[in-house]
Amino acid sequence: MADTKRQSGKNAVATPNVGGAATVPLETALSAVIGARVRIAVGGKIVHEGTIFAVCPITNLLAINTAPPPPTPASNFAASQPGDYRILPISDIRSFDILSLPLTGATFEDALPNIGTVDMKAVKAREEAAIRKLQEKELRRGKGVGKEGQDIFNALERTLPTRWHETSIVVLDSVMIAPPYRVEDCKTPQNQQAALTRVKKVLEMERKKIADRSNRPAVPLPQGPRKGG
Repeated sequence: MADTKRQSGKNAVATPNVGGAATVPLETALSAVIGARVRIAVGGKIVHEGTIFAVCPITNLLAINTAPPPPTPASNFAASQPGDYRILPISDIRSFDILSLPLTGATFEDALPNIGTVDMKAVKAREEAAIRKLQEKELRRGKGVGKEGQDIFNALERTLPTRWHETSIVVLDSVMIAPPYRVEDCKTPQNQQAALTRVKKVLEMERKKIADRSNRPAVPLPQGPRKGG
């Protein structure tokens, strides 16, 4: 059993040292034995016995679990005990005795709560899916085109296979719509007239929707009664 005493009211303890005495801060000494079973004496002859759970050098506080240890403690000793915790100011500690050292050899499998295994294949698949999604989004963004051209592309893409070819919109891999993306700007090979007719109808409808949205007056926001008369 090791006995550690505070030095003349200072927050430091004596440690064995060949050739002379050395002191370390009390919180450092306590931090070194987290998980150990200890008996702590504080002011007013009060003694606490328990397992050191945590030491905080910022708040200068010690958390001790005063519940009795289980008959067959697990390797993760502090976490496996039932909880009956006390918070003690480190500055109030007069001395502490180590009753039993913390168990060693704890692994992730012993952690409480349990730490699950990371499926790296699933993580890699999610990463690749996210990259593909970003690449597809970038392909849908026109280079060197205005807002109207992008709006028309987005509208056509909702119902028809659509892609960019430089600043022209290609629909159904057969109809090319050159800027400024009007119905009369649609071109297609002679043997794709059915596709041309279909695309012209969809384009005319989508341009009308875009024009209607642009010409729609803004709806004023409701305002509450004026204050102050």
